[in-house]
Amino acid sequence: MDIDKPVTIIGGHGKVALRAARILSDSGVDVYSVIRDPDHAGDVRAAGATPVVADVEKIDDDEFREVLRGSGAVVWSAGAGGGNPTRTYAVDRDAAIRSMDACVAEGVERYVMVSYDGAGPDHGVPEDNSFFPYAEAKAAADAHLRGTDLHWTILGPGALTDEPGGMTIGVGAGKREDRRTSRDAVAEVIAAVLRRPDTIGRTIDFSDGDTRIGEALTRE
Repeated sequence: MDIDKPVTIIGGHGKVALRAARILSDSGVDVYSVIRDPDHAGDVRAAGATPVVADVEKIDDDEFREVLRGSGAVVWSAGAGGGNPTRTYAVDRDAAIRSMDACVAEGVERYVMVSYDGAGPDHGVPEDNSFFPYAEAKAAADAHLRGTDLHWTILGPGALTDEPGGMTIGVGAGKREDRRTSRDAVAEVIAAVLRRPDTIGRTIDFSDGDTRIGEALTRE
């Protein structure tokens, strides 16, 4: 499936987002990358995307709709970065949910959520663990997305690394035992699922592995 409308990446200065922007822009897709810090605009442009400066934690619903207006697809790759539970809920749960609602309001049907392998209400993270707010936030955001009429795909990579990778992944029994997952691979999977209508309505957990992405997405 060709991508004939712009793709908007929320969290556009993240390591995965910059990689995904480069892959998509190199293939001729118009990419808009939403960033909070205007000082990051140069990095976004270097990746082939158009920077859109907006703090998704603070903009109102009408502004959110304006940011996403005209998009053919939205990729959520933002995150508060941990360390502050209040901000984690504000970004990873509340802003993510508001982005989905903005997509519904604007008629942007395609939505790809970058989550993590093991996300969900049964995540098993104890409340006294610093990861707990993030696990709770992602569980709520993912659940909200599944309850929408959006053409959604939820991606669940394992522990992210900066190791080279990209063209092969592991799914199911083919996942690495340690779940290590190259950010290169996550970016390639984002680009791949945007072109694959058969990934709509699916949650795809993966790690680095030995199966080519196209085949892995068909198997999963």
